[in-house]
Amino acid sequence: MKSPQTPFAVFALVLAAAVLASSTAAQAPQSPQGKAADQSSAPPPRSFPAPTNLKVLPKDLTGQQVRDIMKQWSASLGSRCDSCHAEDPDNVRPDGRPILKFADDSKPMKAVARTMYTMTEQINSNYIARLEGSGLPVTCGTCHRGHIGPEPFDASSQSQKPPMPAPPDQNRPASQ
Repeated sequence: MKSPQTPFAVFALVLAAAVLASSTAAQAPQSPQGKAADQSSAPPPRSFPAPTNLKVLPKDLTGQQVRDIMKQWSASLGSRCDSCHAEDPDNVRPDGRPILKFADDSKPMKAVARTMYTMTEQINSNYIARLEGSGLPVTCGTCHRGHIGPEPFDASSQSQKPPMPAPPDQNRPASQ
């Protein structure tokens, strides 16, 4: 036997079906169209051209690797790329800033950067690497700490700690 359906029962049934359908749709994964729209709004990954005119950095580095090294140097020195790299006033980006000529050697700071890089590599390979338990290598930030000119060391500003004892002299007999 069929139960009589009242208009309220039909309304409740339709309402329940609508709630179920909307909650199922809200939990469903996004369609590929939605993902494509999201991806098209994101900028494409940036690629960097192969570096040229590498004189102290390894010549087999990729453009991305050189860019990462330059970002580290820039942060360590508190400087911008145009500190070492010359601008090309005839070639500007959409924002109006000149494009940099990375292979150009006309700025004196670029030669200084090469000298400093060579110095840190020599310190690390000839001295730091030979110390047992030496820890971290010397980097631009070791001395510069975010400033173009390294900050001078001021011993008076250091906490008063007793001096470390000198290592024993290998040529002198131990005292008895």
